[in-house]
Amino acid sequence: MKPLFGKVGIFGIGLLGGSVALGLRERFLAEEIHAYDPDPGALEDALALQVVDRVHASLGSWVGDLELGVLAAPVGVLVSEGRKLAQFASPRTIWFDVGSVKQPVVEALTGVLPNFVGSHPMAGSEKAGVEAAHAGLLQNAVWVITPTTGTAPSALEAVRSLVQNLGAYPLEMPPGLHDRLVARISHLPYLLAVGLNRLVAQDPHQDLLMFLAAGGFRDLTRVASGSPRMSRDMVVANKEALRAAIEDLWAVMLELENLLEQPEDLLEVALEAKRTRDSLPIVKRSLLPVMNELVVQVPDKPGQIATVSTALGNAGVNIKNFEVLAIRDEGGAIRMGFATPEEREQARQILEGIGYKVR
Repeated sequence: MKPLFGKVGIFGIGLLGGSVALGLRERFLAEEIHAYDPDPGALEDALALQVVDRVHASLGSWVGDLELGVLAAPVGVLVSEGRKLAQFASPRTIWFDVGSVKQPVVEALTGVLPNFVGSHPMAGSEKAGVEAAHAGLLQNAVWVITPTTGTAPSALEAVRSLVQNLGAYPLEMPPGLHDRLVARISHLPYLLAVGLNRLVAQDPHQDLLMFLAAGGFRDLTRVASGSPRMSRDMVVANKEALRAAIEDLWAVMLELENLLEQPEDLLEVALEAKRTRDSLPIVKRSLLPVMNELVVQVPDKPGQIATVSTALGNAGVNIKNFEVLAIRDEGGAIRMGFATPEEREQARQILEGIGYKVR
């Protein structure tokens, strides 16, 4: 069966861009996947991990050959990148972005990039980079699409179809409403995680607090472990909607503070909060167990796989999954999965100890 698209370009090959590329590849939705990124290391990783077929260190005439273009750059540069791409874009190409802020991006690029559609998959991770990308990240995710009166119906239908073929659920809403809602469900929780960690870091008993931190604190603050620069750009780009959400939260916190003197009323509020939290839908990303992965760069010499597996076997480290990612004249890469983070760290130390480069 013919793929949905011919040549596809991914502009920004990080976590989301890489996950889109892998989804296209694993579901046979594209004939050829190209990637552009200003970071040569990201392009090298994307090739080594076989996320894309070809990489480009600069924009050029190759952009005009694309049937589909995916803007996956950090939100802070989405508009400027889109304007640069418009110089090379074919009027037939369909474009969409995956940024977490929609109103300014849609306003700036509609009519500038041909057939542009704003979108945002509600999926992410505290990990960053193409090495953390996987097609399952998008599976069963809600994928917001933000059409306007200026959106071409054929482009909207193509993006809607692609989202469904990637295993996600398309949900359409105006860009401004998206930004208001995401400020409360995503951007505000990130600022809260930053604030809670700052509270701990500034306490004179920081070491004791860190020692006492259990699952609740870790769950609440997990998103602070993501890329600080990208997260900073995300919240700044949506600052107006975020300020309104912060003001509403302050009012709620003041209400809760006052309820400390009224335990029964506080209990009612807590019960309501529990009902809200318990009604969150359970999203199953995958039936596969969590795997703790390492990617090892190996030279193009005989016996490398045996050397790696023997070193780990002699140390009692069990490899649960093993995949050869690429072999080229100058070397290649293998990906291994381990049952626990501890085993992965032990494997990393062993392999680095015998001279391998490990990610």
